[in-house]
Amino acid sequence: VPKKLVTTVSSCADDALAGLVACNPGLRFLQGHRVVLRDDLQAIRGRVALLSGGGSGHEPAHAGYVGKGMLTGVVAGAVFASPSVGSILAAIRAVAQAGAAGILLIVKNYTGDRLNFGMALERARAEGADVRMVVVGDDCAFATPSKAGRRGICGTVLIHKVAGALAEAGASLDEIEKKVTAAAKVMGTLGLSLSPCSIPGSKPSFQLAEDEMELGLGIHGEAGVRRMKVLPADKAVETMLKHMMDPSNASHLSLTPGSSVVLVVNNLGGLSCLELGIVAGTAVRCLENRGICIARALVGSFMTALEMAGVSLTLMLVDEELVKLIDAKTTAMAWPNILTGPATTRREEVPAPIEAPRKPQDETGIGPGTARVQRVLERVCSTLLDMRDKLNELDRGAGDGDCGHTHAQAAQAIREWMHSRPPPAAPAQLLSALADVLLEQMGGSSGVLYGLFLTAAARSLRGRSDSPAWADAMDAGIEAMQRYGGAAPGDRTMLDSLFAAAQALRSLRSPGANPLQVLAAAVQNAKAAAEATRHMEAGAGRASYIRSSRLEQPDPGAVAVAAVLGAVLE
Repeated sequence: VPKKLVTTVSSCADDALAGLVACNPGLRFLQGHRVVLRDDLQAIRGRVALLSGGGSGHEPAHAGYVGKGMLTGVVAGAVFASPSVGSILAAIRAVAQAGAAGILLIVKNYTGDRLNFGMALERARAEGADVRMVVVGDDCAFATPSKAGRRGICGTVLIHKVAGALAEAGASLDEIEKKVTAAAKVMGTLGLSLSPCSIPGSKPSFQLAEDEMELGLGIHGEAGVRRMKVLPADKAVETMLKHMMDPSNASHLSLTPGSSVVLVVNNLGGLSCLELGIVAGTAVRCLENRGICIARALVGSFMTALEMAGVSLTLMLVDEELVKLIDAKTTAMAWPNILTGPATTRREEVPAPIEAPRKPQDETGIGPGTARVQRVLERVCSTLLDMRDKLNELDRGAGDGDCGHTHAQAAQAIREWMHSRPPPAAPAQLLSALADVLLEQMGGSSGVLYGLFLTAAARSLRGRSDSPAWADAMDAGIEAMQRYGGAAPGDRTMLDSLFAAAQALRSLRSPGANPLQVLAAAVQNAKAAAEATRHMEAGAGRASYIRSSRLEQPDPGAVAVAAVLGAVLE
């Protein structure tokens, strides 16, 4: 049985509603029933009241749509079960006694819901209430008409919205019933799922193979129209829209180029928001390519099937009046608070900022000659390329095993850059240029850390080429790395090698220091420090999330830095 975060299986529907009411000051329970009402019931005196409901497990439906401008109240059943006649009747009586000028029940087309809401309606009429019922069947899955009719799924939420806006504007029960019935006729929904769902305490309702998806399934995990191999998002959306608009499909939606629609991209509960965004963009593009105007697009979780990893697309043909009703304000917490306007993949982009032209540096005469720079950089690149596998191996224990790959990418990028133009000989310009190459090409946090180091070091070398300047540059680079990276010496990172080398380089500030001896000492220190990280506990970086007993190897970043310093200073 799949894991669920519930208190008890038997109370999960009540507990979920209680959580919603607790967090929403606009909602109230009806005593003794699983019914949620607007807290300002007095506001419906003289207006039409709207009631809906159904099984739990479709959150935020239905209670998320209670509020001014949407539903007056909802009646919830247990998970995937119709609400009881007694509770529906109690909700009808509550709004009738609050002075409603007529009551409309908005019901999804399922036998249980139709029976229970219908029975409550008959009893309420016998008590003298003016109650009517609209049954919504928006499912486009089945190509041949069935006796049961089309299932009511996510499109029902648009009906809540249209009816709610009309009621808020003071429309009569006749008018609301007529307009809502007409809107429901020009609306269609189709679901697609990658996984089943499971009622708390039960096994999944069906099985899908690893490489399968199912088209046209219902919001209770009931069967769809066909299973197929998992498709990429664009092909999957194309398949869905084709099925929804296929004239040979009895439940199809007739859309012609120039039609205006409202699109709902609904998460069936377990799809990641990343995938939902991909599906939404693809749906907009496919509709645009068919010449259909998307007057509004709503993307999110509107009517779910517990944790089903799937999506449904709803299209409603709209005119100006329907768009105004969709746009009307509501306080219902599950209705998205978005700017009104059409959806399009052709939005104009904000122009990229203009970069200030670089000032030509006047330091060209300073520092090692270009040929020497090329020799040193070539040595650094070969060293890193030779170490690729070793660094990846060291990184597997603590990271994602790509440290060698990242450094090899950097070496490749530096080589290409050198071949495209001679590197500047002036130290400050050279380090700045290298920082740019690494930031653009290296990737990973290493790229940014090297970029920070080189940028700060370059600043110290502006206009200077004396030995102490290099010691200052090293310190400045390390300081920048620590400030933004959060690591300190001893945290088992690339900083350990740099810090050890910097301690040796400080002697460059003493008059009469022998630069070659100092540089050799710096390389020795760096290599020893890299080896010493073998026995350190990781205090920063990804490795810090892993128990130190598992990190028997030296840190790959520290090893890479020591090798680079060796190649530069040899």
